[in-house]
Amino acid sequence: MAKTVIINETGGPEVLTLVDREVGAPGPGQIRIRHHAVGLNYIDVYQRTGLYKLEMPVALGMEAAGVVEAVGEGVTHLKAGDRAAYAAVPPGAYSEARVMPAAQVCPIPEGISFDQAAAIMLKGLTVNYLFRRIVPLAAGDTVLFHAAAGGVGLIACQWAKSDGITLIATAGSDEKCALAAEHGAPHTINYRTEDFVARVKELTGGRGVDAVMDGVGKDTFEGSLQCLRPVGCMISFGNASGPVPPFDISRLAAMGSLLLTRQTIFSHISDHATCQKMAAELFDKVLSGAIVPSIGQTFPLEEIAEAHHALEARRTTGATILTL
Repeated sequence: MAKTVIINETGGPEVLTLVDREVGAPGPGQIRIRHHAVGLNYIDVYQRTGLYKLEMPVALGMEAAGVVEAVGEGVTHLKAGDRAAYAAVPPGAYSEARVMPAAQVCPIPEGISFDQAAAIMLKGLTVNYLFRRIVPLAAGDTVLFHAAAGGVGLIACQWAKSDGITLIATAGSDEKCALAAEHGAPHTINYRTEDFVARVKELTGGRGVDAVMDGVGKDTFEGSLQCLRPVGCMISFGNASGPVPPFDISRLAAMGSLLLTRQTIFSHISDHATCQKMAAELFDKVLSGAIVPSIGQTFPLEEIAEAHHALEARRTTGATILTL
């Protein structure tokens, strides 16, 4: 048996329910993993509220680290006793142990702890695809990154610095702006007290940025488009403030032949070899010291509802870890 957080219906944090579940043995292409640390992500909120539809009842959680207890037929990149971590579907990481597909589970190298791995898998692989797999970005380019003091944002600040990319960070308080600066952002904007569009134009000499990376959604979408240079790229990858309303794509031409894309990590890591390569690149960044995982707060699994409250109220910084 393993303690597991499930929901039977969509709603607020109160629908999160802790139950005991049978774990079972792994089948072909699967592993059984016992978790030591679990990551909390905004996609978990989208699933809990019903923005992303799931069949009920369902266990939540997309990211964790632990020890492989058993492997099924055909699994060759992992064995029992290996330290491993993942960001993967289907959900179910909010648990002491689970059986799951092995393809997106990655060995953790020595020098990286369970907590660190659980803090960086989904967020760090997200940053990897944002900077390396959508549009060509190179040293000297400029990127606007919203919610830069969050779990994804603090990794992005460090990744950009290590690649020589200038990152303009937005956040909702002076304290969060300072945190982004500490993690490598050369420019920060408190969007509650400053007009981020005007400030971006000032910082870029009126040119605009090469790309905007936006996990906020509705509240920042229009302003983000105005921050782009001609033929710049707007990368939407989340809806923390709500989904973006329907949009007339002809406006992209009028605003400078802009590019607009809506991304999800799971498209990028669906291929086993690509996922393992992206994880290795992420782990190399951590082992080199270019990225230092930032764990802002921890909650025991039993306090999952409070963890969701804190995340939605934007009371968190960096990554949030669930302990077992």
